[in-house]
Amino acid sequence: MMKRLFASAALAALTAAPAFAHFQLVYSPDPNIERPGDVPLKLIFWHPMENGHAMDMGAPEDLFALFKGDRIDLTGSLSPITFAGADNTAAAYQATLPVKRNGDYIVALTPAPYYEGSEDIYIQQITKVFFNKGGVPTGWNEPAGLPTEFVPLNKPNNVIAGSTFSAQLLSEGEPVPGAEIEIEYIAAEPDMDTNAAGAASVGAMPGGALVAITDENGVFTFGIPRAGHWGFAALGSGPETEHQGKELSQDAVIWIKAYDLE
Repeated sequence: MMKRLFASAALAALTAAPAFAHFQLVYSPDPNIERPGDVPLKLIFWHPMENGHAMDMGAPEDLFALFKGDRIDLTGSLSPITFAGADNTAAAYQATLPVKRNGDYIVALTPAPYYEGSEDIYIQQITKVFFNKGGVPTGWNEPAGLPTEFVPLNKPNNVIAGSTFSAQLLSEGEPVPGAEIEIEYIAAEPDMDTNAAGAASVGAMPGGALVAITDENGVFTFGIPRAGHWGFAALGSGPETEHQGKELSQDAVIWIKAYDLE
C-alpha cells in the first residue's frame, strides 16, 4: 500500500513538473577503458538533446565510484569549469575517475539542489554512470545505496543500438511502480577540451519528452533506436520532498551508451 501511495505521489509530482528535458550529466565519451589511468568527467546540468539552455551547478554534495564493493571518493578531484551550450554559458564541474584494475566502476553524483525560479522549486538529480576496464563484469547490476537510483538489467556500457534497455527504479531500496521515466539523448556531445557543446545531431522530439512507465516491479524497458549516450530520469522518485522551505524534486538519473553492431 505504501509503495502504491508513493508511486501516486511521485507521478503527481512528475505531471506537475515542466516538460523540459533538463538532465544532469556525468559525461565522458567512452565508458569502455583499455588502459589504466585517470578518466576525465564533465558534470553538466543541461538540455543535451537539443543543445538547449544550460543551468548553473552548485558545488556537488557527493561524488564517488564503486569498484568491487569499495567506495572511491572523487570529491578531491572536483574543479569548477564554465560550460558553453548553444545559447548560454553555465557553471559546471570536472573531475577524474582513477581506473587501475579490470572491472566495473559505478560513478554516482549527488549534486546540490538547483533552484528553478520559473517553477519556484528545487531540483536534485542523483546521477549514475558506468565505466568498465577490460570487459570484465564485476557489479554493474548492483545498487549503489543512493536515496533513489536505477539498477540496470542490461549491461549499461555496451548496449546494442536496435535492442532494448531495462532498469529497475528504487527509492530507499524499494521498487517504485507506476513512475514516469523521461528519456533523453545526448545529441550535442560536449568537447572535453573546450568545455563547449558541438552541434546537435538530432532535434527535439515533437509532442514533448519521451516517456516510459515502470511496471509493478519498478522496471521499465525502452528500445534504443540509435548509437550514443541515452539518459533516463525519474522525477520526484526520491524520499526528500523539501529544501529550504520549498518543494524539492529529488530525481534518479542513469546514463548508458549504445553502439552500432559492426
